[in-house]
Amino acid sequence: MDQDERLRHASSFGAAAVAYAAHRPDYAQAAVRWALAAAPGPRVLDLGAGTGKLTATLAALGASCVSGVSGGPGADVTAVEPDPAMLTELRRSLPYARALPGSAESIPLPDASVDAVLAGNAMHWFDMAAAGPEIARVLAPGGVLAGLWNLMDDGVAWVAGLARVSGSAAIGPRDTPAAWRAETASAHLPKTGEAARFGSPEQAEFPHGQRRTADSLAATLATRAGMLTMPQQEREATLTRIRAFLASRPETADGEFTLPLLTGVLRVRRL
Repeated sequence: MDQDERLRHASSFGAAAVAYAAHRPDYAQAAVRWALAAAPGPRVLDLGAGTGKLTATLAALGASCVSGVSGGPGADVTAVEPDPAMLTELRRSLPYARALPGSAESIPLPDASVDAVLAGNAMHWFDMAAAGPEIARVLAPGGVLAGLWNLMDDGVAWVAGLARVSGSAAIGPRDTPAAWRAETASAHLPKTGEAARFGSPEQAEFPHGQRRTADSLAATLATRAGMLTMPQQEREATLTRIRAFLASRPETADGEFTLPLLTGVLRVRRL
């Protein structure tokens, strides 16, 4: 994907902000705890926060998810999001959250002001040539940078079938475990001179799930960037295939079911 295409995909979510908030999953709490296990303090930045899926999980976990912090009022979370519509939805759903306009490439926080920077399904959109220095700037020494991605567990037969039927626009790179491991091994970490400010990356995966119906799973897949930027006729044809597949499978044809997910985490520490 070239730079113009990446920007077009990255900016597509605002038009679907309400659907994104309604249908995208949260993150496995164990994954968030692992992401923050090495953080030196409670100040957490949710960067590219979208509608606040990760912000809400951080708030729910509170101080218990931060290394060396117990009791007290909880983790000190700031959300930063560049898209006005997504930011509006975040503020509507999480009125208590500190939510600021800004981007990974221009973070509206002082130097060394956070102990961890987390990004939920967002780090692959960052321009690390600009974002790397900014993340290093706002992180305190010893702070943690972690990207989290919710992955479709295609080790389950019907999920693998859904991935084949859906196509890469709906279930693409980083959306299944093997692809995620290869894609994120080093691709989304600070580059060149900034890499010297970070240690070696670590990956881990944590079981997760989301209660869905056939209709709500189709609606979830419709919020993927590849689907949002697809011509309308092609998008409807893809959703028709998805709905037909889900109607044909005993696991998904009737009522609610659990969509098997893994939350993958890529973690690195600032030196």
